[in-house]
This record gives sequence, C-alpha cells and structure tokens, in this order.
Amino acid sequence: MIIDTNAYLGQWPFRRTPCDELNQLLEVYKRYGISEAWVGSLEGLFHRDMGGVNYRLYQTCQTVKEVRLVPFGSVNPRLPDWKEDLRRCAEEYKMPGIRLHPNYHRYQLDEPIFQELLELAAQYRLLLQLVVRMEDVRVQDARFTVPDVDLQPLPELLETRPEIKMMILNGFLHSTQPLLPRLLNTGRVWLEIATLEGLAGLEHILHRISANRIMFGSHVPLFSLESALLKLQEAELTTDIRETICWQNARHLLGRSQ
Repeated sequence: MIIDTNAYLGQWPFRRTPCDELNQLLEVYKRYGISEAWVGSLEGLFHRDMGGVNYRLYQTCQTVKEVRLVPFGSVNPRLPDWKEDLRRCAEEYKMPGIRLHPNYHRYQLDEPIFQELLELAAQYRLLLQLVVRMEDVRVQDARFTVPDVDLQPLPELLETRPEIKMMILNGFLHSTQPLLPRLLNTGRVWLEIATLEGLAGLEHILHRISANRIMFGSHVPLFSLESALLKLQEAELTTDIRETICWQNARHLLGRSQ
C-alpha cells in the first residue's frame, strides 16, 4: 500500500507532462498500486478565482472511485476573499488540509499575512502543506522565473504555535538542509521524498531523520511517479520502515485507521 502525499491535478501551463490528464494519472496509479493520493490543483497557483478552483478539485475527488483522491485546497492570502476560501475548504468541503505556494502567490513567510493564515488554519485544524518549489529555476521559463520559498522564518513561527502541523513538500534541497533539524525538532513537521536525490538517498537520510517524519511523495505530474518509486526500490528498508514511510505516517497524520 502506498499513499502519495504530493500530487496535483491539471496541466502545467508551460509544458505538457506525463499524467497531466486525470485518466492517465489514475491508470498509472493503478498500475503501481497507489491506493490514495493527496492532490492539489495546478490552477491554484495561477487563478484568481480560488473558490472555483477548490470547488472543481472537490468535485473531481468526489467522483473518482478507482483511487482515493484527498483534496488539499488552495488559499492565496493576497486575494480579498482568502478567509472565505479557507472556511469553505474546512467547513463545506471537509478537506483535511490546504496547500500553500508563497512564491507563486508573492508573499514571504515573515509577513503578518502569513502569520494570520497560520492562526486561522490552526483554528480549523487544517494540515498545512507548504511547497518550497515547483520546478528547479534552471528549467523554468525565462519569462516566468519563481525562486524557492525562503524557509528561514519558519522554525520560529512553528515553535511559537504548537497547534500547527505542517508538511514541507519538495523540501529536500541544499538550501533547506540547515533548517530541517530545527523544524523536525518541533515534532509537528513532516517531509516527503519527491526531491530527495542521490544514490541510496533514502537510506542515507534515515541515518539523520526518523522514518516517522518521512512520507512518500511523487510531485506528479511535474515529476514521474516512477522516479519516486525507484527511491523506495533501491533502498534496503525493513518492512516496518517501508510501511511507515509509504502509508502509516500519512494515515496517522490525518487521524485515520483506514
């Protein structure tokens, strides 16, 4: 059993990618035994009508039966109705969390608007997924370059807000490595493996980070699902550790037994 905690629905506006149509994604998931995926909407990075984005995401997840799709809504605190978007995600659509893209929505983590978002999300008991990058800057369209999110302010924000639980998506990067120990020491931060690189990278990282803090994530459709699966295959993991990473951590984080 595998739960993919880092996936998207929709098409990337700068290029076509494998699995950027829903039927293709579901076919690949079934082929490799992915039983569940936590999905955001690629529209959520670029559209201003977040209400429409989140409603379409919710409706799609409701209609798919082959794989359990768990919707993570988009909230842009730069837009006027962002608090209503957040409320709908939590109360109307019963989403377990939201996915944040500060670099695409043009705000920094040390701004008051982000702190307000954190506190309101905590009131709704939403899991926050913060995405550090979507694409390496070296492969981005030169007309639309987006830097990685600067996580420097994040440890202090989380240390003073013990009610917040957060996943860092695409967080295994050179720039984030010095911050990871402090973030993980809060006991309320988790990572996934989509951007973990290097030969036996997963085995090496487990010498420094507990398996209880790591989940499976693919970043499809921008990355290939096979890339993430290969990281599992090449790692010499015990059955217990493999299950912890592949699905147990995800289930426990959402408070589900099934």
